[in-house]
Amino acid sequence: MQVILLERVAKLGQMGDVVDVKPGYARNFLLPQGKALSASAANIAGFENQKAQLEARNLETRKEAEALGSRLDGQQFIVIRQASDGGNLYGSVTTRDAAEAASEAGFSLDRKQVIIDRPIKELGLHSVTVTLHPEVTVSMTLNVARSPEEADLQASGKTIQELAAEEEAEAEFEIAELFDDIGAAEMDDRDDDRSFARDEAPSGEDDKA
Repeated sequence: MQVILLERVAKLGQMGDVVDVKPGYARNFLLPQGKALSASAANIAGFENQKAQLEARNLETRKEAEALGSRLDGQQFIVIRQASDGGNLYGSVTTRDAAEAASEAGFSLDRKQVIIDRPIKELGLHSVTVTLHPEVTVSMTLNVARSPEEADLQASGKTIQELAAEEEAEAEFEIAELFDDIGAAEMDDRDDDRSFARDEAPSGEDDKA
């Protein structure tokens, strides 16, 4: 099926291009979202008549997207989720979660603008792509953690595995210190017993007398 593009479509073409696409792709995506028109003679003629207006509108929306993108690109947003000790989430982080996290921070995003390449099912820092305009794409990071404190540690560069190892090492150190304290106390008790025994034992001079 041939369509005429009303805007740039990734891996397909630029505004005004007449391209061949699968009928299903056209009917389910391009046509209902206003990204293209069927390439009939009437539609092509109509596009040519409105081309200047469409290009002007595209330029305006692109500038708005670039302004937003300059502020959004590289930003990091915290998403709090429950997870196992190993860092696996009970569920997954979706495009809706990403859009809501950015919107709560003052960036107006729609879930349809967010692209998650593979499901986010574990704690950590995850980069996602945001398409603000057909010609403007930026990236942002989701800091998925069990608490704000854990998110801060992850933001500093530590992984959940490193955090778990540190907690384990700290627990082992505390146990070792406890045993050292117990051992020292037992040694003090033995020293006290020996001292008491010496004090109670009869002296040599008393035996001679």
